[in-house]
Amino acid sequence: MSLEAFIPSKPCTFGVELEMQIVNRHDYDLTKAAADLMRLVAKETHPGEIKPEMTESMIELSTDICHRHSDAVAQLGRVRDVLVAASEQLNVGLCGGGTHAFQRWSERTIYDSPRFHFLSELYGYLAKQFTVFGQHVHIGCPDPDSALYLLHAMSRYIPHFIALSASSPYVQGVDTGFHSARLNSVFAFPLSGRAPFVLKWEDFETYFDKMVKTGVVESMKDFYWDIRPKPGFGTIEVRVMDTPLSVGRAAAIACYIQSLARYLLEERPFVLSEDDYLVYTFNRFEACRFGLEGAYVDPQTGERTTLGHHIMRTLEIIKPHAAVLEAEAACEEVRQLVASGKNDAVWLRDVHGEAKSLNEMVRQQCLRWAA
Repeated sequence: MSLEAFIPSKPCTFGVELEMQIVNRHDYDLTKAAADLMRLVAKETHPGEIKPEMTESMIELSTDICHRHSDAVAQLGRVRDVLVAASEQLNVGLCGGGTHAFQRWSERTIYDSPRFHFLSELYGYLAKQFTVFGQHVHIGCPDPDSALYLLHAMSRYIPHFIALSASSPYVQGVDTGFHSARLNSVFAFPLSGRAPFVLKWEDFETYFDKMVKTGVVESMKDFYWDIRPKPGFGTIEVRVMDTPLSVGRAAAIACYIQSLARYLLEERPFVLSEDDYLVYTFNRFEACRFGLEGAYVDPQTGERTTLGHHIMRTLEIIKPHAAVLEAEAACEEVRQLVASGKNDAVWLRDVHGEAKSLNEMVRQQCLRWAA
């Protein structure tokens, strides 16, 4: 099987995907309701798609192609409203968050589709442990070489996206000490991590062909990289974010990524090198563990600062590009988030600290999502 052709798309258009938790309204544990939700929402008109995910306790929503922040806010809001209305008919709740706070993975049920059953047989218990919830953002690219440049240039900002979206401090009833514990589950898969350092599409095709010949992969879907190219869409797909607790936060993060992409594609500020990845895993860990207060080491200068400080500096650099894209409101929301020091992981810990109950915390997650 050869790699599908890269279909060029309009630069810096974008799409958003969000994986959602489905919970019962008794104790707010995860519940099996994806198939029933799918039947209800099939009758409704909405942008994008609503699809099942790995287990019956998950559902994925997505937008159509967006050009500006207002597009994302409107589309995500409409799809959310459709899903919330359907969930109320079933007396279940929906919420964001990268992990469910106290669910037991062994109780999950694989969604009844050939691909999900195949993945379950291949990965064993990891498939059910993969009941974690992420935000993915696709960014349009004009040609395949630009997509590879953007992928590797964007990789230095992966810790930004992790820290801004982090919403998974609890796993199986325990405070992990992480802001994003979700990515620890993703790292367990053999084809996770980062993409190989190639800058020409023909070299990427050669790499893909070699991987296919090993029998390890059949398509791009088999790679769980932090950022991966999606040639059929003409995009790169950024995959490290936890699902935020609100559509507003999800749209703001998506447009921060969009504004960064325009800066990187228009100005080409970096001469890319394999050595850029020497600090990649360290920076990624710091973002997962400490959020906005984590350390950040510049891959080219070696300068060390905090992630929050580096995001603030980056917001100033990309300000002209955000203006062109009508993303000023999104970037201002990101700036306020950083200034407050309170990402969604901090919010969850604050709610739990007051309520002394993970069940009540999840209930409030549902209220925040539906607001």
